[in-house]
Amino acid sequence: MSKLNKPIIFSDFFTEGQYETEVATLSVSDKSKSLIIGVPKEIILSEHRVALVPHSIMTLVGYGHKIIIESGAGLKSNFSDHHFSEAGAQISYSKEEVFKSQVLVKIAPPTSEEIDLMQPDQILISPLQLPVLKDDYLEKLKKKRITALAMEYLQSEDGNYPIVRIMSEIAGNCAILTAAEYLNNTHDGGRGVLLGGISGVPPAKIVILGAGVVAESAIKVAIGLGASVRVFDNDITKLMRLQNAVGRHLHTSSINPVYLAYQLTSADVVIGAIHSKSGRTPIIVTEEMVSKMKDGSVIIDVSIDQGGCIETSSMTTLENPSFIKHGVIHYCVPNIASKVSRTASLAVSNIITPLLLKMGSGLHFDNILYENHGIRHGCYSYKGCITNEYLSRRFGLKYTSLELLMTSKL
Repeated sequence: MSKLNKPIIFSDFFTEGQYETEVATLSVSDKSKSLIIGVPKEIILSEHRVALVPHSIMTLVGYGHKIIIESGAGLKSNFSDHHFSEAGAQISYSKEEVFKSQVLVKIAPPTSEEIDLMQPDQILISPLQLPVLKDDYLEKLKKKRITALAMEYLQSEDGNYPIVRIMSEIAGNCAILTAAEYLNNTHDGGRGVLLGGISGVPPAKIVILGAGVVAESAIKVAIGLGASVRVFDNDITKLMRLQNAVGRHLHTSSINPVYLAYQLTSADVVIGAIHSKSGRTPIIVTEEMVSKMKDGSVIIDVSIDQGGCIETSSMTTLENPSFIKHGVIHYCVPNIASKVSRTASLAVSNIITPLLLKMGSGLHFDNILYENHGIRHGCYSYKGCITNEYLSRRFGLKYTSLELLMTSKL
């Protein structure tokens, strides 16, 4: 039988060549560069997620990068030090050692004390979380010439925000489930209402502000549970897209303050899901509107990581997640996705890993910034310059256009 007609056995197909003598090749220099990537253990905001998970670390190590994980960084996401070690990461018991890495990847913004541990000219990848930013945060980054990328402002080629999108999917799901929990009598102040209602008893009424990914995920869960939903957004195209995505007719409206106030008086749940492309989210619901809501109703302000879209919102943590104001339960946890920390960690890691691989592709990081508008959009601090206009105005610092910095280096 000729070789061409020789049947291929499945197992042979995948093992063929493994034990054959390899052809001698000339030494060719590899243009890729090895990165040292540090993943610290999070210490603020009851953060349970971790930025890189073992299967992503295995990929990065396979490309020649060195990963240093602080001991215990993944425990709250059910990833042990053993899992990370088996994936090829180096486990460190010293936070100082982790903070000496070329690239730091965090799932929460660094504290002032953590910035003190950072080295000059490092690259930081983490969320910004505007409500917790201290006045000295940017000043310290400037002094150390840190190049900082905000996860929530990183854009993909189609203009979407991948980290925001995937976290929004999780947040939308969690928001409805959390609201259902707070509506019952388990928590002080709950109305004792079943979200979906039963035969002969009407369901709870949910008002959702925004028609983005959070709203889409929330609506699917809410409708699945049988709740009555109202959606408000000034972008009519988004409302049309939302109806198509959900696959059924929805009660939608533009954000008319008079009509919104009317709907809020009878709402059992309000979910704030407004996202700002840069800077703080606008206030959509005033304190007066909140004061006229039913006692025991629930507000879930998912926008709180960008300041919140409800005037009475104030940031809370997973340890103390809620407070009552004007008789209304407020749940304003910025990292609501941390409630399902393992799922959220896997989601973030899947998006950050390709970025790290691109950074280690041999190009200078300046070139990567120059060639990728989406990465540039997420850069708010670059080697001693503040490159986000909103942050510069808010903290009274000089603003420098990153595009001008990039072109000046050509």
